[in-house]
Amino acid sequence: QVQVVESGGGLVQPGGSLRLSCAASGTIFSIYAMGWYRQAPGKQRELVADIDSGGRINYADSVKGRFTISRDNAKNTVYLQMNSLKPEDTAVYYCGADILSSDHATGTWYWGRGTQVTVSS
Repeated sequence: QVQVVESGGGLVQPGGSLRLSCAASGTIFSIYAMGWYRQAPGKQRELVADIDSGGRINYADSVKGRFTISRDNAKNTVYLQMNSLKPEDTAVYYCGADILSSDHATGTWYWGRGTQVTVSS
């Protein structure tokens, strides 16, 4: 059964950096898009950045120039390098991936459980 697991969250001071990782496991045939989303208290989940199988990338305007998404297809892993962090970046960060696996006949979106990122002095 496919699982998507995030790691790398934590507490960091404003201006600091964190690197999030997300690994997909299971009987995976192909991974199409992978992305990072976040949800702050009282707010809706929003896209932070995503990357498709061809390497095309989208960023939310609020993180452009500060965050970098990348993926390692051999490891079924996507990363999010977050620099110049601000208090407003505080949220639970979720990884999502569109995966073709032995679980389903077509590509299916999977979510991780999330990892907390807190930016505070």
